[in-house]
Amino acid sequence: MLKEVFTLVTLLYTTHFANAQYTQPEKDDTIRLYAKTPFDSLTAKKALAEGTGTIKGQAFTRPRFGGYPFKFGAKILANKITVLLFPVTPYLLDYLQVKKKENRKKLKYAYIDETAFRYRLTAVTNSDGEFTFPKMKPGKYYLEAILPWSETKSYDAYTGTGYGMYSTVNYYETRYYNQSHYDKLTEFVEVKAEGEVLHVKLK
Repeated sequence: MLKEVFTLVTLLYTTHFANAQYTQPEKDDTIRLYAKTPFDSLTAKKALAEGTGTIKGQAFTRPRFGGYPFKFGAKILANKITVLLFPVTPYLLDYLQVKKKENRKKLKYAYIDETAFRYRLTAVTNSDGEFTFPKMKPGKYYLEAILPWSETKSYDAYTGTGYGMYSTVNYYETRYYNQSHYDKLTEFVEVKAEGEVLHVKLK
């Protein structure tokens, strides 16, 4: 009998849910930020036309210690990551300014125009973080990549207390954990003449 009642209640619930006259929509508190400058696809296409210049670089980052804003320490090489290259256009400069206004805590995100995002070149780094963009014509370009890396950290975990006749002793053991990071690497570069080989550090 109990099974039959449960089945009936379940049936009524699912039937009412499916035939409800109004379903409350999910909240969308995301604030979407867009560049106001129109994107000129013809200009971008011309900027990415083939030339005889070359952009050669190395992508890497360095760890931060003690909460300092600057990076120092041994290089962390960008092993097999994708580097994006965009021609510098008025739209891109506007978008990058808008990007600075992002605030994840306030759900504020910048969105790039889908067409603008298609006008790009890509290169994949080797294990030493080296990458190459061949056949580049003179012009200004913007490089961007995301470098994932992790570090091992430790903390002292409380494991118990020992009690003596006149004192107590707290015991701890060192425990380790991995902390993941995703560093954005960016750089503006300029090929000034045909045939130039430009060397850059993307960090």
